Amino acid sequence: MMNLAQTLLHNPSSIKTKSQAKQLHAQLIKTTRTASPSISSTILSIYSNLNLLHESLIVFNTLHSPPTVAWKSIIKCYSSNGFFACSLASFIEMRALGKYPDRNVFPSVLKSCAHLGELRLGQSVHGCIIRLGMDCDLYTGNALMSMYSKLPDLDVDGGRRFNASQVFDETSESKQHSGDDSNIELFEKWILPVGSKANLNKASDSLAQTDKQREDFEFSVGGRKKGTIRMESMSKVFEMMPEKDIVSWNTVIMGNAKNGMYQEALMMVRDMGNANLKPDSFTLSSVLPIFAEYVDVLKGKEIHGYAIRHGFDEDVFIGSSLIDMYANCTRVEDSCRLFGLLPKRDDVSWNSIIAGCVQNGLFDEGLKLFRQMLVAKIKPMHISFSSVMPACAHLTTLHLGKQLHGCIIRGGFGDNVFVASSLVDMYAKCGNIRIARGIFNKMELHDMVSWTAMTMGYALHGFAHDAILLFEQMEKEGGKPTYVVFIAVLTACSHAGLVDEAWKYFNSMTQAYGITPGIEHYAAVADLLGRAGKLEEAYQFISSMHIESTSIVWSTLLAACRVHKNVELAEKVAKEIFTVDPENMGAYALLSNTYSAAGRWKAAAKLRIRLRDKNMRKKPACSWIEVKNKVHAFVADDTSHPYYDRICEALEVLLEQMEREGYVPNTNEVLHDVEEEQKRHLLSSHSERLAIAFGIISTPAGMTIRVTKNLRVCIDCHTATKFISKIVGREIIVRDNSRFHHFKDGKCSCGDYW
Repeated sequence: MMNLAQTLLHNPSSIKTKSQAKQLHAQLIKTTRTASPSISSTILSIYSNLNLLHESLIVFNTLHSPPTVAWKSIIKCYSSNGFFACSLASFIEMRALGKYPDRNVFPSVLKSCAHLGELRLGQSVHGCIIRLGMDCDLYTGNALMSMYSKLPDLDVDGGRRFNASQVFDETSESKQHSGDDSNIELFEKWILPVGSKANLNKASDSLAQTDKQREDFEFSVGGRKKGTIRMESMSKVFEMMPEKDIVSWNTVIMGNAKNGMYQEALMMVRDMGNANLKPDSFTLSSVLPIFAEYVDVLKGKEIHGYAIRHGFDEDVFIGSSLIDMYANCTRVEDSCRLFGLLPKRDDVSWNSIIAGCVQNGLFDEGLKLFRQMLVAKIKPMHISFSSVMPACAHLTTLHLGKQLHGCIIRGGFGDNVFVASSLVDMYAKCGNIRIARGIFNKMELHDMVSWTAMTMGYALHGFAHDAILLFEQMEKEGGKPTYVVFIAVLTACSHAGLVDEAWKYFNSMTQAYGITPGIEHYAAVADLLGRAGKLEEAYQFISSMHIESTSIVWSTLLAACRVHKNVELAEKVAKEIFTVDPENMGAYALLSNTYSAAGRWKAAAKLRIRLRDKNMRKKPACSWIEVKNKVHAFVADDTSHPYYDRICEALEVLLEQMEREGYVPNTNEVLHDVEEEQKRHLLSSHSERLAIAFGIISTPAGMTIRVTKNLRVCIDCHTATKFISKIVGREIIVRDNSRFHHFKDGKCSCGDYW
């Protein structure tokens, strides 16, 4: 028996597995019925180090008066298994029993405070540390700084106050952390004997004993109770530490960087060098996001060079941080090159390069990398789907989006709010607003991303009243409107001509929510006024903007001038655009089209000659459609498609049927001075008609046809598509560069207002 005890007491670290620990425990029970407190505590320590919560609780409850080392083990085991409230309750009870914690207890307690967001309790623990004279301990100081860097700021009411009853209220959730379905029984059987609710709540009152220490500490960092107190607390701990190691410096650098205090973080890196400590891979991965935020690629390259010189460039965390930095600085080619050089790629590096490609508009490349990640047997996480889903949304590849949706469901990520929001956005932008709303309705929680995605989805589809109702529902449920969600609701008003409602929301931005309107909001209102024919009002509105005007805002008005054939105002607006952007090809094209629409062919020809002399070319109209998992693209009068002859035959048949139904080509939309027959031919060969005809001959009868166009749908194609939808008995969804048009039974969802 003594040999066994000696083995336990002097070499507990030799026990590496659960089976070894249980075998040793069984031998001890077999040898003697009553183990000494020291041996039981050592067994408990072994179970705790192996994160075996069930076994740890069994041993702990055999101790009538657990020593400090036993409390340390159970507190650590709770924290390691994610039972943070239980960890804190055990610490409170230990203090109530007069036990003095050692330096090994506080890291677990401080970690639990951070995970539960308990700043008040964290400050009380800090006061206890000061009282016990452990505030100069390096290990404890690092844990304190880590806690302060992760905790949220106090609310106006002073934040939450921990109550031991939450230990019992949260037992049903605790199953998630340990993966053991018997956890409810575990809590009832083993926690209740340790201390009843009443006893634990009584123990929690002992926190009042440390309130004085907490208040003294608050006074020492400036006396403020909210806002920056936790960062000041972290800095104060760092300053008072007599000894600092690399972990100390990294913790305070990471805390500053994570909380947006970039200058402070960079200064700490410099001071770290002055203290004769060299930055390691953790330091570099903390500061690289700063240069990504500042879009300072030169400073980022300096860090990259340092990493190469010191052999950190092959570190997977440094590699992922560098990929992010280059991508955020729009140097995605460097991100791809760096990714290719990584000797080992984990899920973080794969997700970084996929997100970098998608964020920089390389949607096909992002999807390709996602497929390669799956081939490499890297299991996608929720961030993987959130990163790649926008690629499907931008490319309008609904079939691929549905496949990803299936992967999400199989992977169990459907309940993740970020993934669900990405799905809402994808389905809305791929033309299926019904499924988007279905996913939105199933979400248990709605954050501002999901509210915005659904509101913008309704706006793009022209369902303005649905968008407004959703916006009002969001306000009723306590959601605070953001800069982006106001863009969505103003866009909805613009597409429906809701002038009064738009003014109400535009004014409420500053008056009710303190949000300064940006260029996107001004553009939406200007677009609304222009569509409504209020051209002079739109001109005055843009001229009186409180921010510097850009070609984007003026271009919305120029497009309206073209629709309403107001040549005089179009020339004034074009002049404003060319002042800030002399090479704006879109403005030249719009002005030329305005001349042509008004029959001023000489002015249009003169402008085209000017463009030719400048070697500037108009962006060609292009439409694409997805059929049988393949995307087919068309440009106007495109003869390259292998089905071109069949497409032309289908269009001829459709044209005959359309004319019998009353269709008359609107040749005023042909912006060239050519013969009438030639104008009719030019209209019938527009890219969206070619795509629609291909969809009709390539898909089963009754199937919805979805077409995407890079420019605005012209008036004649809009009219023609209404006739086609009625003749073929199909819904045709066309997404142009402004919105979605749902054509069905000879009508369009936009009500001919777009």
